[in-house]
Amino acid sequence: MLCDFHTHTCLSDGDLTAVELIRRAEVAGYDAIGLTDHVGAGGLERIVRECLEDALLVAPHWRIKVLVGVELTHVPPETIAELAARARAAGAQYVAVHGETPVEPTCPGTNLAAVKCPDVDYLCHPGPLTHGQAELAAANDVFVELSARKGHCYANGRVAAVALAAGARLLLGSDCHAAEDLLSPERAEAVLRGAGLDRDQAAAVLAANAEAFLHHLAR
Repeated sequence: MLCDFHTHTCLSDGDLTAVELIRRAEVAGYDAIGLTDHVGAGGLERIVRECLEDALLVAPHWRIKVLVGVELTHVPPETIAELAARARAAGAQYVAVHGETPVEPTCPGTNLAAVKCPDVDYLCHPGPLTHGQAELAAANDVFVELSARKGHCYANGRVAAVALAAGARLLLGSDCHAAEDLLSPERAEAVLRGAGLDRDQAAAVLAANAEAFLHHLAR
């Protein structure tokens, strides 16, 4: 099973329109793709609406499952709950948060605000994830990302170890911005094994955890 719930279109900083990204993902063998363009307060509703329109357009014609979310990015941690609720009200099927990656100046406190928020589903590239944050993620059903993107992936080893110890569920995200960023089964396994997961753990992230995330969103 090949699912990717962290991608970007030209509505934020990606290269491709939503339709082209979905099509390329289907040809690449994806079973499901999530569109999570970067948002703050401005344009949030418009971006969700435009992605939903394209998802509805292709649904009767292509086999790939398309989900529409947002990635709250570089916002003050104090605003995450309000913005996540706005995204839900606009029709977003899930809310991701741009975590405290080691390669960008994300506000301290972002990880904690994300895992405490009932409207957040997915914490992306959380960098120095703490045991307490991972325990909250597990308790609040927030999935935690291992990132295939350069820079963000530097902390994958720590994130994997801390999340597994706390019982938080991991997802693999490409953080795709261009066609060449899309995952293949081989690259997906390489990223997960490089993060320290064994073959069974990597297989669980790609299959059981992806299924669990889809089930979580269908509730």
